[in-house]
Amino acid sequence: MKTIVFALSLFSIISCKNTETKTETSVTQSTTSENKDTSFYIGTYTDGTSKGIYKLALKEDGSFTEPVLAAKASNPSFLAFNKNKDILLAVNENDPGTIESFQVNGDTLVQINSSNTGGAHPCYVTTNNQDYVLVANYSGGNVGLLKLNEDGKLSELLDLEQHIGKGTTDRQEGPHAHSSWFIPDGSGIISVDLGTNQLWFSSINTETNKLDPNPTQKLDFEPGAGPRHLVFHPTKNYVYVLNELNNTISQIENKDGNYTVLNNTSILPEDFKDFSKAADIHISQDGKFVYASNRGNDSIAILEVLENGGLKLLANEPTRGKDPRNFQITPDEKFIVAANQNGNNLVSYKRDSETGLLTYVAQVSAPAPVYILF
Repeated sequence: MKTIVFALSLFSIISCKNTETKTETSVTQSTTSENKDTSFYIGTYTDGTSKGIYKLALKEDGSFTEPVLAAKASNPSFLAFNKNKDILLAVNENDPGTIESFQVNGDTLVQINSSNTGGAHPCYVTTNNQDYVLVANYSGGNVGLLKLNEDGKLSELLDLEQHIGKGTTDRQEGPHAHSSWFIPDGSGIISVDLGTNQLWFSSINTETNKLDPNPTQKLDFEPGAGPRHLVFHPTKNYVYVLNELNNTISQIENKDGNYTVLNNTSILPEDFKDFSKAADIHISQDGKFVYASNRGNDSIAILEVLENGGLKLLANEPTRGKDPRNFQITPDEKFIVAANQNGNNLVSYKRDSETGLLTYVAQVSAPAPVYILF
């Protein structure tokens, strides 16, 4: 693997936002009883008609209610709940970057406060059971640490993990932190940097409220891969990392905290030769299927998890809209909902838990949707 040359990089002025032209698509809806609706929120980009964060519901038959504005916000491109799901966090993907906390109040969100994230264009946020908050700043090339108090108020920035280095492509001229993840067993944090082409490992020192680097701080990827997001296998010591730039998923093995890249699997059909870039990844609760979204091919890749943890591409389900930046498996795992940023629509699919395959159900118009939070 090509050696990465480390140097302090200037902040990039390029946001991880997709700036392709948006187009409207048609709306299909069906009706059912409302008592089994599953409510959810969508984060959006607000450089068009969107005003902020919207709320709607997925009905029992997989159709949608209409999105309703829950809170005005500027480019709330990624959302997260606290552990009790009564506080919603939203990054504002701007320069400088900020993060807002909201009290969930029926169909509306009431802002509590806002804090700086420590870098430009934050595009990811997550929390843990201790109410620590991690924010990945794409253009800043760093990860910010904050904390929620018991009333849902965000602290000021507590610490900042600044990444250094670069990759081999024009998207990797410097660090671009794209996501940061609490390891499920509580052993630390994995941050994913598209620009340096690496995973970064750290942990929170709860006495100092600082991010401490691990002894083995980084894991390199195949040149030009561009790691973006990841998922943890629910029962095995594997991590699956989605690579935006080369449209692959890397299988990573964790042996007592030592991580190794085992293999890479394409998420594109063999006969697809046009430009595409990967966006999001999720795994079923039983660990049998991995799903990933393609922007360009505009599909959800469906992959089977093999006995050895490797992946096999089964199918690519069209998303019926342009640029599926985000999608989610519903809490009951019966459906998948995809957010087509430049199709201005949400699309639902029935999920077969035995085969992993998807069947189109319905869609609804939504302005520049880029994140779904159940």
